[in-house]
Amino acid sequence: MSAPNLPTPNRPTPSQSSASFPSPPGGFAPAPPQSTRRGVEGALLGAAAVITTVSLVLVEASQEQAITWDLAKYGLAYLAMFAVAHAAVRRFATHADPLLLPVVAMLNGLGLVLIHRLDLAAQQSAVYLGIEEPSADATQQVLWTALGIAGFIAVLVLVRDYRTLARYGYTLGLGGLVFLALPAVLPSSLSEVNGSKIWIRLPGFSIQPGEFSKILLLIFFASVLVAKRELFTTAGKHVLGMDFPRARDLGPIVVAWIVSIGVLVFEKDLGTSLLIYCTVLVMIYVATERVGWIVVGVALLLLGFLLAYQFFGHVKIRTDTWLDPFADYNDTGYQISQSLFGLATGGMGGTGLGSGRPSQVPFASTDFIIATIGEELGLIGLAAVLMLYLVFVLRGLRTALAVRDSFGKLLAAGLSVTIAVQLFVVVGGVTKLIPLTGLTTPFMSYGGSSLLANYALVALLIKISDAARAPVVPQKRGPAAPIGDAPTEVVKRP
Repeated sequence: MSAPNLPTPNRPTPSQSSASFPSPPGGFAPAPPQSTRRGVEGALLGAAAVITTVSLVLVEASQEQAITWDLAKYGLAYLAMFAVAHAAVRRFATHADPLLLPVVAMLNGLGLVLIHRLDLAAQQSAVYLGIEEPSADATQQVLWTALGIAGFIAVLVLVRDYRTLARYGYTLGLGGLVFLALPAVLPSSLSEVNGSKIWIRLPGFSIQPGEFSKILLLIFFASVLVAKRELFTTAGKHVLGMDFPRARDLGPIVVAWIVSIGVLVFEKDLGTSLLIYCTVLVMIYVATERVGWIVVGVALLLLGFLLAYQFFGHVKIRTDTWLDPFADYNDTGYQISQSLFGLATGGMGGTGLGSGRPSQVPFASTDFIIATIGEELGLIGLAAVLMLYLVFVLRGLRTALAVRDSFGKLLAAGLSVTIAVQLFVVVGGVTKLIPLTGLTTPFMSYGGSSLLANYALVALLIKISDAARAPVVPQKRGPAAPIGDAPTEVVKRP
């Protein structure tokens, strides 16, 4: 019995299909180019400039100062500097993360506002005491910011491909060690300030070389961890579910520990030693993904602290002051005590810009600018500032995840973590969570060396971000070779 004749569906032939969807005369348009988000970056920089200028006006109004056009020089200089930085990013890092530079600009602008506020307090105190008014630190900070942005642009221009830095890893590491050790070998008259030998002081010029050495050492450790990764990932003993490294593979962490102890002993700089060691430890963990390295690193850190507490008086004094700052309120505990009083005065909402008394804290514009924020902006303002730092660190770690090469991953992670560790050490010391270390708050504290080094750090991170976000250019494949001309090869039997 034959099958019934069923109607067949009308399927268009290829010619009919092309006739149904005719292509335009010039062909289909190419895909739109990927957005670089530079317009977003420019808008955020403009918003940061507006917030900075309005904050300066609020400070002047709170201090009952006459608001003149002289105040506009800070706002205009700020806007011009970051406009130039934005143009440099457009030209030399087109695809970079659009949030990194605006966050830095906002932090730098807020730091400028607080430094100007402390300048007004110092001038009022000088008038009351009948002494000569000190020079304005805010003006000097604007000049340092201009130099920092100049260095930022120089790094963007000169470092065309950040991966070339890995070739000079050992040379840069040696330079970092020299910069770090130089103040220790100089006479105290040329290097010591407030008990710490971390400066190079020359007539009319001073610099803190340790700020630059941390970047050079980060590049060195990133290149070493990439080149010798097999050594660090080789499993040692397996204890409690963790793989611990072999004793002969502990070289990098031991070197970092020795360098940190040397800085602590010879330069009496607890902050830099802690910053370098913790950053290297995190980089090793990122490279190996093994908790055993963290356990070994923390054990060495505790051992170093116990030895330093027993044998070095300055570490013992800082530790005792941390445990009970009011026991010697008029001497070693005065600074941290005044900081705690200022934070308590600020409360939740703060006293308002220009309405507090942050000048009662020694070194309020450098080591204790966090206390100034807490007093005048309160817990809410301080949390907002910490959130800005968190955004910067997270965007840096996101860059580390997105970039395609191992050196870029480790370097971006190290640059981001060093800002996070430095902020933790500073805020922890000001709030009495950990002993005081003497580190400055990145981008906000008064000082030239810190600004120059941190802007170079941001430039490197932006270059890595540009490489991570740039679209992948497909490689054009040439015509396949005829089968007769194809080379022969030996295939090993599995």
